[in-house]
Amino acid sequence: MDSAAKHSSFKLPETIPLIVLEECYLFPGCFLPLYIFEQRYRQMLDYALQTSRMFCVGIRSNGKILPVTTAGLIRASKKQEDGTSHVMLYGVTRIRFTGWVQEEPFHIAKIEPIATDCDLTPDKRDALKDRALTLLPPPTPETSEAMQVLRSTLCDMSCADLACDILSYHFVREPETMQALLAEPCLAKRYHLLHDELERLQALTQG
Repeated sequence: MDSAAKHSSFKLPETIPLIVLEECYLFPGCFLPLYIFEQRYRQMLDYALQTSRMFCVGIRSNGKILPVTTAGLIRASKKQEDGTSHVMLYGVTRIRFTGWVQEEPFHIAKIEPIATDCDLTPDKRDALKDRALTLLPPPTPETSEAMQVLRSTLCDMSCADLACDILSYHFVREPETMQALLAEPCLAKRYHLLHDELERLQALTQG
């Protein structure tokens, strides 16, 4: 999970189908459970399973589909007797929509990957990650064990890029901030956005 090379070497298809949802965000390195029940998205899922086993969430905000999202790999799909499906989607890499191949009955988009822009030394990357970890909210009795596991996993993670995405996915809830984190190619700026949001949440809990 902490290998940047694994994600960068993943071969993306030229096109990808999508499910369009309101303010739903998936980040690289994270899992998103989905319940597929609409007929058009049942067709979309069948298409994805028969082709690349990939689809993405088209994030609809203010009536428009945002241009940046995360390509997702279907890690599990269980079809029910009524035709609905429970799906576990794993975020692989950021992508940008560059055009539309199909819009009905479901969208298929042309895509290009978005590379992370990072000119930081390993020490600076680790410092940004460590700062984010110190800003995490204190664990509650219900989340104590999960928080300990997450902290331990992220401390040992060598890929600061992936660590930032995992922290963003689990701890950021403001739609505008999530949009900014997803669309930002610069790792340093991404971490600063994350730090600002974690500091804001910390101030709220302490106030």
